[in-house]
Amino acid sequence: MKITDVRTLCLSRPHEPERQWRTAGVRVPKADCAIVIVETDTGLAGIGEACAYGVPPKIRAQVELLKASLLGRDPREPDIAPRPVGMNAPYDTAVAGIDAALWDLRGKAAGKRVAELLAAGRRQPLERVRLYASGGVDYDWEDHPESVVDEAVGYAEQGFTAFKMRPGTEWSWAGVTPQRFIRLAEQVTRAVGTRMELMLDGNQRFTEAQALAIAQALDELGWTWFEEPIPQRDIDGYARLNAAVRLPITGGEQYTLVEQFEPYLRQKAYSIVQADGGWCGLTEGMRIAERAHEFGVPHCPHNWHNGLMTMANAHLVAAMPAPRVLELCMVQGPLQWEILQEKPRIEAGYLWLPDKPGLGVELAPDLERRFPYIEGSWAEPVRR
Repeated sequence: MKITDVRTLCLSRPHEPERQWRTAGVRVPKADCAIVIVETDTGLAGIGEACAYGVPPKIRAQVELLKASLLGRDPREPDIAPRPVGMNAPYDTAVAGIDAALWDLRGKAAGKRVAELLAAGRRQPLERVRLYASGGVDYDWEDHPESVVDEAVGYAEQGFTAFKMRPGTEWSWAGVTPQRFIRLAEQVTRAVGTRMELMLDGNQRFTEAQALAIAQALDELGWTWFEEPIPQRDIDGYARLNAAVRLPITGGEQYTLVEQFEPYLRQKAYSIVQADGGWCGLTEGMRIAERAHEFGVPHCPHNWHNGLMTMANAHLVAAMPAPRVLELCMVQGPLQWEILQEKPRIEAGYLWLPDKPGLGVELAPDLERRFPYIEGSWAEPVRR
């Protein structure tokens, strides 16, 4: 088996006005997607989604540069995939898309699920992965912020057992304080706390003092984790927050190398790591999971955007030591699953791995015609 081509699909779908979501000081008018396809002389092809934060046209350009090192080679070679370099979004996400596509190809060639290959006989992979509903991005502090409570209740009624929210629109617009946010978190807890685990993604928006006040309150409320409360390079600040509360302080979604996580693990700065297979690839994601496990730290991957990336990260979770949960973006819109011929089975908050080789899914036809790429940023600044 030899690789004959490597190409990238750049896709978009505009959000209808009612689907356009806001967080911090931005509004999101569209959904983007970048899919890498690795073709072979046997007719088998592998597919992998690269995190669209790398910007699809830039990802495609990086894939084109990397293609020459792949053509004519056997996709089953263990070291064929390039390795991420760390904090270079277009390059690293391109590498991640290639890596996922190669794993998909290996699985198809071997007649095995990717999770089986990733586990490599060290453990029996899961048949299903628990999902958490990741949303809470569209509530406005100047217009009924309690809508996030209704959102959480809605996900509980859909069968999800966990929900992650964000801090809402820019706090300075409405004079929001940590204390006001804590009161809203208490409302969410009263509404669904007995039915769902609750998490907060701080999006690195807080000072350490603000983060500590919120962390202490969430700790008392029994929340499950507090993600990226402060700027991610502040290792000492993360270590201090982790030491101050029982609530796990988590992060690392933009890190793409196990070496980048090493100081956080050694200094006990993260109680959960959150590398994303769409950023770092499945090969490096597995390395990160195994290394974190040696420190007694779980890996709960970041997973935003679309369904092909969700499937790749689901196989990663299924193969990991001590697997827990996988993020599912709740605001991506129809593009999320319409890129696939068939949506996987999701029931009662669990995603079942398809009983098919590779990642277990195939692309829907005519994607570039149906979802032509829309130039411009995925987020537009909002002024008030």
